[in-house]
Amino acid sequence: MESLLMKIYENYTGENRETLLHAYEFAKEAHRNQKRASGEPYFIHPCAVAEILIDLGLDTATIAAALLHDVIEDTSFTAEDIRRELGEEVLSLVSGVTKLDRIVFKSQEEEEAENFRKIFLAMAKDIRVIIIKLADRLHNMRSLNFLSAERQRKMAQETLDIYAPIAGRLGISQIKCELEDLCLKYLDPAAFEYLVENIHQKLEERNRFVNYVVEQINVILTESNIHGEVFGRPKHFYSIYKKMKTKHKTLDQIYDLTAVRVIVGTVDECYEVFGKIHKEWNPVPGRIKDYIATPKSNMYQSLHTTVVTNFGQPFEIQIRTEEMHRTAEYGIAAHWKYKEQREEETTLDQRISWIREVMEWQGDLKDSKEFLDTLKGDLFSGELLVFTPQGKVISLPLEATPVDFAYAIHSEVGNHCVGAKVNGKIVPLSSHLELGDVVEIITSPNSKGPSRDWLKFIKSSSAKAKIRSFFKKEMKEDNIRLGKSMLEEAAKRKGYQLSEILTDESFKKVAEKLAFASQDEMFSSIGCGATTVNQVIFKLIDFFRKEMPAVQPQQYRGRIEKGSVTINGMTGLLVTFAGCCSPVPGDDIVGFVTRGRGVVVHRRDCPNMRSVEPERLQKAEWIREEGGARYKAGIVVTAAEQGAAIAAIAASVAEMHLSITSINGRYDKNECAVVDVTVVLTNRQDIEVLLKKIKSHTKIYDVRRSAN
Repeated sequence: MESLLMKIYENYTGENRETLLHAYEFAKEAHRNQKRASGEPYFIHPCAVAEILIDLGLDTATIAAALLHDVIEDTSFTAEDIRRELGEEVLSLVSGVTKLDRIVFKSQEEEEAENFRKIFLAMAKDIRVIIIKLADRLHNMRSLNFLSAERQRKMAQETLDIYAPIAGRLGISQIKCELEDLCLKYLDPAAFEYLVENIHQKLEERNRFVNYVVEQINVILTESNIHGEVFGRPKHFYSIYKKMKTKHKTLDQIYDLTAVRVIVGTVDECYEVFGKIHKEWNPVPGRIKDYIATPKSNMYQSLHTTVVTNFGQPFEIQIRTEEMHRTAEYGIAAHWKYKEQREEETTLDQRISWIREVMEWQGDLKDSKEFLDTLKGDLFSGELLVFTPQGKVISLPLEATPVDFAYAIHSEVGNHCVGAKVNGKIVPLSSHLELGDVVEIITSPNSKGPSRDWLKFIKSSSAKAKIRSFFKKEMKEDNIRLGKSMLEEAAKRKGYQLSEILTDESFKKVAEKLAFASQDEMFSSIGCGATTVNQVIFKLIDFFRKEMPAVQPQQYRGRIEKGSVTINGMTGLLVTFAGCCSPVPGDDIVGFVTRGRGVVVHRRDCPNMRSVEPERLQKAEWIREEGGARYKAGIVVTAAEQGAAIAAIAASVAEMHLSITSINGRYDKNECAVVDVTVVLTNRQDIEVLLKKIKSHTKIYDVRRSAN
């Protein structure tokens, strides 16, 4: 706390200092009687967060908000208290961070995706909110040892999945690298300890080598009359760990544990030093990267090269100007730290343009899983730089296609794309682009628009959003018809009629989850691909089964032949089989009286009969007949492979001269093949024999009557 006060006095004067001292006292009073898990005063935490942000050079309002970021959530003080004492701007930042703190990260993808949405909405409104949250997460990770092992791993995984990549996208390498190292410490402690111990053992030897390289480069600078700074910086543990994992190398095979950085005055001097270093040492082919001519999306610029010394040992050299170095270290925070020196090219708007792009397409995605997948694809994937024929650099996700490129140029270019040339040669639209490719898009005014098949191979979230937007706007009526047809087919495959499961009540339940204003909007969303059929059909069926447990799929229902069953000793009634348990002669059965649908016959052990009113159950019995009526029964087969299950079913059914009316396959959570089949038979003995025959085949794990 004392160190924070020293930094406030050292870095701020006048009204800014008074504001921060007032915020300090306000937060100190608010957290006066609170303790952290470590037993230390809670006030240590907001002070540490504020210190991190002072070191990054953030403005006064952000530092004040950092001091107060837990006040609304954890103390008796209110938002109105903060507004009265420190003003609207500080309150807005505190409120933004408070909303993020209410996020509870769970393993379910839908909830995780919604949390991503909240983070990006806050970032779009004021980027300083996420910078405060990053500093907050950094200090929590530094003191993670006081929590239980389970909470340590949970928080570390959240940080590695979400906060570290965001810090990297914002270019704040200081926070990104430390967060990743702290995550490694808790997610793979053995690997972390191994790296710490073994890298430290070779530290003296490595330092001697780095000092030699630094001396040689200083000689190059002196002879070239270039003023500059040369120093070695060790790679952080997580980057070494990741390289060992992805490239399957041991620590002894990782030579570039330390990067040598050369900081000079101008861009011309960067290239001059670059050339002279290559004259001194041989560069490693494929390891030369020019991020000055083609900056990364987070505005990072530098020349990278890996060279081999006279001793045969490779090492990496990074060459940049002082301003590039500031951007590399502080990222978006440099907007405030070096406010008076920033150039027009590195404006805040350019730095956060990618956030606005996310906000443009995220509203069109109602499927949380799809949102999560596309977001990770764009935000957390590597970066691919390609060129237009005019030499303009286009940044795309790794494995991007010409279609991604077309939509990155403009929506209309993508919508009218009919072909592409890469490096002068015509290529399929689904082909993957490579670093440095020159891409030319062939368009036609007669094009009818994008193909839905493009959604299967493109990588860019913005391209997917623009294609869906096209189908949504240009083909709304077609989408409604297609979506309704797709839903009807899905219902039919599940054994239902859409008209019986899609009611006003069931639609309300779907609309609550997926935010549809009308059934036409739901159909249109399915038709254009923004919502999957399964998202809707399973919700409709679940509601239908809960509200009307005795009414079952149409494909299994059918009038029982006269005299086959009696209800309270009477024959000739309107009687149907229940599809949930598919009773056959010989089963112990019961009749369920429906409202307006006659009597539905269930097996007595059917799960759907457990919660119905006893007065609606009627005595039901089979009648022995020589002719033998025909009945449908459901069977579930579990096997090692789907092909093996289908082959066993087909062979057994054919051997018994029976017939199949439906068959559906899927895989369970254990990756076993599960096949649901409905067969037509005449008595219970048939099904018992059939179960045994199927079970006798190899690769069959289990065979049983379907319970529901």
